[in-house]
Amino acid sequence: MDLKLFFDPISPEVSLNKLPSSAIAHSLYINENKMPDVDEKDIAIIGLQEARGADKVNQQGISISADEVRKSFYGLKKGSGNLKIVDLGNFRNGPELEDTYQRLQEVCAYLMENEVLPLIIGGSHDLDIGQYQAYENLEKIITVLNVDNKLDLADPKGPLPNASHIHRIFKHDPNFLFSYYHLAHQSYLVEVKEAELLEKLYFEAVRLGVVKENIKELEPIVRDADMLTFDLSAIQAHYCPGATDSKVYGLTGEEACQLCWYAGLNDKLSSIGFYEYDVAKDTEDRKSAFVLATMIWYFIEGFYNRKDSKNFRSNDYLIYEVPLGGEPSSIKFYKSKISEKWWMEVPHPEEAGGFLRSRMIPCSYSDYELALNGEVPARWINTYSKMI
Repeated sequence: MDLKLFFDPISPEVSLNKLPSSAIAHSLYINENKMPDVDEKDIAIIGLQEARGADKVNQQGISISADEVRKSFYGLKKGSGNLKIVDLGNFRNGPELEDTYQRLQEVCAYLMENEVLPLIIGGSHDLDIGQYQAYENLEKIITVLNVDNKLDLADPKGPLPNASHIHRIFKHDPNFLFSYYHLAHQSYLVEVKEAELLEKLYFEAVRLGVVKENIKELEPIVRDADMLTFDLSAIQAHYCPGATDSKVYGLTGEEACQLCWYAGLNDKLSSIGFYEYDVAKDTEDRKSAFVLATMIWYFIEGFYNRKDSKNFRSNDYLIYEVPLGGEPSSIKFYKSKISEKWWMEVPHPEEAGGFLRSRMIPCSYSDYELALNGEVPARWINTYSKMI
């Protein structure tokens, strides 16, 4: 694929000349005037300019957001690891919004086929349609994690694609969505029927209050995702005033960074997108751009600290089988000796056919404790129900 056909170089306003030698920008391969090679790279940054899926009042600010984030991100200090990261520049919009989805799908699929993780910055949240549809090319059944203050399950025939994109993902044919998680929604912004739909599909939605009670308990959810899509409106307006729909309540900047750290550590995750940043709403000192830049920095740090292999039968794992005396008769838990993270095995139901096999589901020590007390963890039940 000739990537030059899809991208413009970064804006000349994003100057690298005045940055100190310790700045992370000097460890990246950046499309200033020449498209860098993606061979043997780990991550590819994609700046989006597409905003036609958002409310008109936000479109101008969204369309120039990626370069504003770069101004903050490039100046951060390089962390650990030998970075193999390319910044491809700004993605060219298609003639129509649907064309942009299609082009983004093609580019993300190409990158993932070459084991390069697309890291998407900017654009309206409906652009995750292109991010999601890239997995169709890979013929892969996936789990999606969405972080947003709303569920975005409106009728796709409505006027705003960024309010209905998740509905469209659920309806996409062919269906390659095995599981879906939603974090940090605010119940007073969500219609009851939307929450009921997720429950009916055995998808898991964790409201903001539960997220804030113990964010560490959400690490297994983040670890289960193949794709992460993050609407900055999930973050409090105090930290991220430049999000298109930021509210008084939401995640703190620190909590958002912690979720990104978990995402980086997840060696199953193969794409991530950060959407709905409106420069026009941001403070003069670009507080929101800095928050997002820091989130990206933590994701990259996590990425270069990935540890666990996925050979659960190796000596790297301890296996605990907990008898339950009912249905199921027992649950097998696996604990990594390296990271001390936990998984549980959900066997393939005999009555089910097709592509589904026994699945290893990330969990926490508290799930193991539930099983010891004779209870079946909710995530085990939801996974088993989807496999029938």
